[in-house]
Amino acid sequence: MRELAHSGGAPTTIGAMSPSTIDKVSQLEALSLAALPQVSIPTGHVFHAGVYARTVKIPAGVMITGALIKIPTLLIVSGDCVVHVEGGPVELHGYHVLQAAAGRKQAFVALTDTHLTMVFPTAAKTVEEAEREFTDEYERLQTRQETRCPE
Repeated sequence: MRELAHSGGAPTTIGAMSPSTIDKVSQLEALSLAALPQVSIPTGHVFHAGVYARTVKIPAGVMITGALIKIPTLLIVSGDCVVHVEGGPVELHGYHVLQAAAGRKQAFVALTDTHLTMVFPTAAKTVEEAEREFTDEYERLQTRQETRCPE
């Protein structure tokens, strides 16, 4: 497994991804939507002091793919997972606060229950406004697809 950019031993950065890497994640997403049972992943939202935080919990053994993120964010990972980044998969264990570049579309496989929190500054006042700010794929987000994954 590859490692993310490091500072003092802990991963610190997820870089932008090439079009071919984004395409690979998109292909994985299409295959998983067609062939795998879909799991509802509840999303928590917090707006405070001009910042939006979006948290999901990925149950152990579940794979998710994310939207193409068009802005830089912080990404907080708590748990054990494999994330597909430029250059291939990387294992993360424990707690990480990562500088995550714009231009990324990731796939995560949770080895244990794993929480992901994406944080960015915004003037948005609603979840819908914040979603439009961080991705052009906002209509495909699970928060917009209430009937896609039954409880």
